[in-house]
Amino acid sequence: MKAKIFFWSLTSALAGFLFGFDTVVISGADQKLQALWHLSAGTHGIVMAVALYGTVIGSILGGWPTDKFGRKNTLVFIGILYLISALGCGFADSVTTFIIARFIGGIGIGISTVVAPLYISEIAPPERRGQLAGMFQFNIVFGIVIAFLSNWILSGFGDNAWRWMLGIAAIPSAIYTVMCLSIPESPRWLLTRKGDRAEGLKVLSLINPEKSTADHEAMANEITAAAQQTNSADAPKVGSLRFPIILAFLIAFFNQLSGINAILYFAPRIFEMTGLQEKAALLQSVGIGITNLVFTFVGLGLIDRLGRRTLLYIGSFGYIASLGLCSWAFYTHHFSIVPICIFAFIAAHAVGQGTVIWVFISEIFPNRARAEGQALGSATHWVFAALLTTFFPMMVEAFPAYLVFLFFCAMMVLQLIWVKLMVPETKGSSLEEIQRQFSLLH
Repeated sequence: MKAKIFFWSLTSALAGFLFGFDTVVISGADQKLQALWHLSAGTHGIVMAVALYGTVIGSILGGWPTDKFGRKNTLVFIGILYLISALGCGFADSVTTFIIARFIGGIGIGISTVVAPLYISEIAPPERRGQLAGMFQFNIVFGIVIAFLSNWILSGFGDNAWRWMLGIAAIPSAIYTVMCLSIPESPRWLLTRKGDRAEGLKVLSLINPEKSTADHEAMANEITAAAQQTNSADAPKVGSLRFPIILAFLIAFFNQLSGINAILYFAPRIFEMTGLQEKAALLQSVGIGITNLVFTFVGLGLIDRLGRRTLLYIGSFGYIASLGLCSWAFYTHHFSIVPICIFAFIAAHAVGQGTVIWVFISEIFPNRARAEGQALGSATHWVFAALLTTFFPMMVEAFPAYLVFLFFCAMMVLQLIWVKLMVPETKGSSLEEIQRQFSLLH
């Protein structure tokens, strides 16, 4: 694998680190914020989920700057949003200021889930696209680990520890923003959106220096021809996009109906429900992050070997087993196995949905519709993430914990059926080949 393509992919994927850190760092401030501002369960749910509402807006609108201003400029922009959010949260003097700062960070997260995997998929060779695009998920997980670990370390900083937990994200935000200035623009955007063939060929030559000028011309012709086919008057645009739209919606829907965001956001609270003290619960949360990281490595090692569909199968079976046992543990008060069940759940997510979702959505849409398609999948993901995080505190107050976990388990049975009946395999194919395959089948 060429070092420069790896570096460009890693730089883009660092948006995922900020995404993971920003998303989960709030778990360490969960109950401190509720006590500080005397929040009801409903209001507290909104405070905890406000960043997710920002991600909904960011993911819905993220396709526009990605296509209008380019992938590179959009990556730089989200770094600035992360920086503003981190500083705003760290210095927040009221719940209103805090909500605004978290919302801004959420917009950055939403846009990042559109542009970062998309950019990587457009510069990566087909045989390594899964691993490279999957680095976005790896960095999300790495950010989660660092957030849990940071929260545990900073928890002893007194009443204002939560400010340090949230504000320290300004450092990686600034580093990421500067790094994005050094990456090239996507050749597919240059060729199909900007219409700059000369610059597109230049980037293609950087990506594939071993190929001849004639090869670069042929690649550029294939990219532009695929885009022209998508836009032609006789192409059934709605019909040709119906299948990838359904796939993008459902993979994002099932991702959140597993309960993943509820467990990541409220991990310390869930562990305290089993009788653990606050400090021990925070430390168990670090274990969640490490488990996520280890099994994301496993998923990245398998995604271009076994394929996207197989990993979704593996993850579905793991979800069903772990959530089912967790429900049983809460029902029978066998709380000692809850941490093991939660770790197994995280492992199943990391190998399956966690590794696959952003890679899969970035592959299944044609070049001219990729940003809009990525925005659709991301928006679906974040709408359900926001709803889940908002209502989870009320769910565990209104229903026994075993019923909540049983509901998530039932949703994963439906995911398994969906994978069996609908999900195609995309490993090893170029983006243009996937487009042709979908146009023939659907």
